[in-house]
Amino acid sequence: MPSSNRPTVPPPAAASDTKPLPRPVLRRPPPAVQAAPTRPATPAAPVPRPTLQPTPPRTAPSPARGNPAPTAGKDPATARLNKRMAEMGLCSRREADDWIAQGWVKVNGQVAEMGLQVLPTDRIEVDKVAQGFQDQRVTILLHKPMGYVSGQAEDGHTPAVALVNPRTHWRDDPSRNRFSPPQLRGLAPAGRLDIDSVGLLVLTQDGRVARQLIGEDSTVDKEYLVRVQYGDVATNVQAVFPADQLARLCHGLALDGQPLKPAKVDWQNPEQLRFVLTEGKKRQIRRMCELVGLRVVGLKRIRIGRVTLGNLPVGQWRYLSPNERF
Repeated sequence: MPSSNRPTVPPPAAASDTKPLPRPVLRRPPPAVQAAPTRPATPAAPVPRPTLQPTPPRTAPSPARGNPAPTAGKDPATARLNKRMAEMGLCSRREADDWIAQGWVKVNGQVAEMGLQVLPTDRIEVDKVAQGFQDQRVTILLHKPMGYVSGQAEDGHTPAVALVNPRTHWRDDPSRNRFSPPQLRGLAPAGRLDIDSVGLLVLTQDGRVARQLIGEDSTVDKEYLVRVQYGDVATNVQAVFPADQLARLCHGLALDGQPLKPAKVDWQNPEQLRFVLTEGKKRQIRRMCELVGLRVVGLKRIRIGRVTLGNLPVGQWRYLSPNERF
C-alpha cells in the first residue's frame, strides 16, 4: 500500500511546473518594453520651446540698420523716406518702396534702407534706372460705359480695365503709343466712377499720376453733367427747384458726419446740373442730390483737371499724351 501511494504524490511534477515559470518571466521583456511607452511622459520634448524665446529679439536689430523709428516720435520733422519721396512728387509710396528695395535711392550719398527716417534737409537722389522704368509706365483715358465697375470685379460685374485691349483702342488716338500686354500690369483706376455712371475714367501705372488725382492733398477738380428729377418733375426741373437748395449743393452739406468741401453747382440746362468737385467720396453726387430732394437719372464725368473726355467714344480708350497734364 505504501508503494501504491507514491505514484499519486506529484512532488517531482510540482518541481517541473516551477521550471516553466522562469521562462514566461524571461519572455515578458516585451511587456517590460511596453513600460517604455512611459515616454509619453516626454512632454519634456516641448522643453526646446525656451529656445524659441530668443527669436523676438531679432526684431530689435532693425532700428540699428537705420530702419525707422527710434526717433519717429521724438522729431516731428522726420518722415519715412517713402512718404517724403511721394510728397516731393518723385513717385508713389509703393514705387518708393520698390526703388529702395532695388537700391536705387540714396540719402545724403548713401544707399537708403527700407523704413529710413529722413529730415527735410536730407538730400534724396534716385537712380536713372528707376526713372527709366517710370517713363515706360502708361496712363490710359477710358470712356466708361454703364454696367462696369471702376476697380476690382464685384457682384459679378466686370471691371473697367477689361475694356483696355487692342480692339477698343481709339483709332484717332493722337499719341504714338502701341498697346502691349505689360501695360496692363499694375494698371489701376485713379478715382471712382460708379457702375451707373459713365464718362472719363483714368487708369494708370504711374504712382505720380495716382497721387496727383486721388492723394490726400489733391486739388485737381472734376466736372460732371448730372441729369436730375425733382419729385415727379422730370422736365424743366430748374423752374421748380428752390434756389436755397441749389446753394446748399454748393456748400453746406455733410456726408458720413464730415462737411463737404465747397463745390460749384449750376444749371447746364433745365434738366441737367453741372457739378465741379475737388473731392470724390463714394457716390458723392448722388448722395448730395438726395439730401436736397433730387434724384439722379444720369451722370457723366467730362473733365479731370485740364484733361477732357472730348470725342472719345463710349467703351473706347486712348493714352494720355506726353504733353497732357492734369
